[in-house]
Amino acid sequence: MMMKRLLLTTALAMTLGGFASAQGGAEYPPTSDTGSCFARVLMPETTEVVTEQVLDAPERTEIKVIPAVYETYTKEIMVKEATTAYTVIPTEYDTQTEQVLESPERIETVVIPAEYETYSEKVLIRPAYTTWKPGAGLYGRNVTAASADASSVVSTGELLCRVEVPAQYDEVKRTRLLQPERTETKIIPAKYKTVTKQLVKTPARVVEEAVPAVYETLSLQKLVTPAQEQTMVIPASYRTVEKRVVTGGGSVEWREVLCDTNASAAKIAEVQKALTAKGYKVPADGDFGPATLKAMEAYQRANGLPVGYLTVSTVESLGVSVE
Repeated sequence: MMMKRLLLTTALAMTLGGFASAQGGAEYPPTSDTGSCFARVLMPETTEVVTEQVLDAPERTEIKVIPAVYETYTKEIMVKEATTAYTVIPTEYDTQTEQVLESPERIETVVIPAEYETYSEKVLIRPAYTTWKPGAGLYGRNVTAASADASSVVSTGELLCRVEVPAQYDEVKRTRLLQPERTETKIIPAKYKTVTKQLVKTPARVVEEAVPAVYETLSLQKLVTPAQEQTMVIPASYRTVEKRVVTGGGSVEWREVLCDTNASAAKIAEVQKALTAKGYKVPADGDFGPATLKAMEAYQRANGLPVGYLTVSTVESLGVSVE
């Protein structure tokens, strides 16, 4: 409602200003139907980019030095005279190997000692026998003679058992012959060693060889054309620059607008929904408040529309009918 009051106040001020301007000879809004509203709005400037050539570097002269031209040729120079070289070829030897007897074949008799085996044997020391041996305990009643009656058995507590004592053996170590002493005869083969000898194959000699002269090829230069100077004219250079030129707009014009005279709360809600659909979210409550004003101006700047009033062109750009 605050925005409605703001629009009403603005419309009233514009109306009063219009009457004042009419008295001074100012223009009225264009003829229109009853119920329409107009406001003087600042039309956004339209620009276009134009290109023009500007001087980048003026014409100038330069002195160019043309270097001298040389011709390269080659020439051979002797750096070492021919000589005779003498080479000593050393003696060549041929290596031969032969087998030399170091010890002859011989017969050797070897005594192989007798082999014995040690074994154990049990020897009887005492044979087995039977004897009486006191027992460890007595099973039954143990009564004295004073307390015994005719039917009682008198026991003295002494117990003897008949036992067998096993035979006793002793282990004796004995040795017996497995293989008697004997002799063997074996042949020790002859032993040879390898001896290396060197025999003269070719005796030493001197070889005479001619060493040719040594030449070196030099690259030399001779002047063909001397250096000279040449004056060159460097033409001026230009570069292309872009400038943005205002082609229209920037003036105050009458434009039909929506206000609470010709727009209902439902129509304002339609505009708010359209702004939200365009990415400028505002509540669709039909109240043209500060949030709606801010969203509308952002949309108008982004689309090159007059900024500040809910013009018919803005409503139609949002796809909302003005009726």
